Order: sequence, then C-alpha cells, then structure tokens
Amino acid sequence: MEQAGGHFDFIIKAFQTGGIWVYPIAISLGVSIAISLERVFRLYIQYPVAGRRFWDEIRNLVIADDLDGAIKYCNAGGERLLPKVLRAGLTRASRDESQIQNAIDAATLEALPKLEKRIPYLSLIANIATLFGLLGTISGLITAFNAVASADPQARQAILSAGISEAMNATAFGLVTAIFSMICHSLFSNQAAHLASEIDEFGVKLMDLVAARNFKHSSERTE
Repeated sequence: MEQAGGHFDFIIKAFQTGGIWVYPIAISLGVSIAISLERVFRLYIQYPVAGRRFWDEIRNLVIADDLDGAIKYCNAGGERLLPKVLRAGLTRASRDESQIQNAIDAATLEALPKLEKRIPYLSLIANIATLFGLLGTISGLITAFNAVASADPQARQAILSAGISEAMNATAFGLVTAIFSMICHSLFSNQAAHLASEIDEFGVKLMDLVAARNFKHSSERTE
C-alpha cells in the first residue's frame, strides 16, 4: 500500500514539474479515457451477440417457416446490431430478392457507422499528445540552455535541473497518453471489424436462406 502511495506521489510530482504542456496532455488523456470507456461499453457489451448461436436459432426458425418467431427472436436482441440487420431482412422475407437485399443493405449501412464511431479520434489524440510532449521537451530544453547561458551561477544548477525535468516529464506524459490511445484504437478497430464481418456474413446467409425458402414456396404453388 505504501509503495502504491509512493508511486502516486511520484506521478503527481512529475506532473507538477512537467511545465504548462502537461495540462493539454492531461486533457487529451482524459478525452481518450472517456472515449475508450464508451467504446468498451458499446463494442463489448451493448452491440455484440453470440453470432453463430444466434444465426443457428434464426435459421432453424426460418426453415420451420416460422418467420414471426424469427422476427420476435430478433426483437429480443435489443440494441444489438446483428439482430437489427437480420430483422430488416426477415420483415421483407415474402417480397422479391431485390427488396430483401435492399433492406439488409440499408440496415447494414446504418449499423456500421455505430461500430466505427469515435475510434479515429483515438489516433488523433495519440498524435496530438506526442506533439504536446515534444513541445514540452523543447520548452524545457530552452529553459535549461538559457540557464547555462545567462543565469546566476548560484541559481544555474536549480534552473538547469528544472528545465531538464520539464523536458523529460512532458515527453513521458505525452508518450504514455499516445501509447494508451493507440492500444485502445487497435483493440476497438479489431472488435469493430469483427462485428462488421459477422453482420456481412450472416446477412448474406439470411439472403440465401430466404431466397431458397421463397423458391421452394413458389415451386409448391406452381405444382
């Protein structure tokens, strides 16, 4: 416990000696954390569904010619994106293939931006934090060089030390923020791509299944 408190005190002291540029870096880190928490909730809790198991249930209902049951099963998915896309196709299952496909495509186009929302900002924040850290480095080095050039010999050591501390701490805070943001960007991008591929895969499978069902029914009517 004492060791954790010591680390926290060290971080506070480093922040206080990092110069003015650590403040925009801290704001960038706060924004990055807020976006990351929101994306964790959306991409890992609210939007996903066990795609394979969900599709197996929908397929069984469609094969059993229970479209109403399949639609109700999709409605039970709430805010999850895959059920919304499949529901759009199922509600038009008795129409021609082009209308079914248009419904699935429209629902997919509505879902995909929700997956990618705010993720690009994390990459931007990483770059901004790195640049603010670089500004802090330059500012601290300028302070240090000015101390060597013009400061009173008795105060030179303290000013030089403060300038170097400002440069190093600003760089460290900028890099920590950038690393955190880039890791989150990579994780969320991969998860969004995974969910998008599920939507595409099962949307196509639903289209094929409904088309086969309609063809079967039309053949029965012809006979």
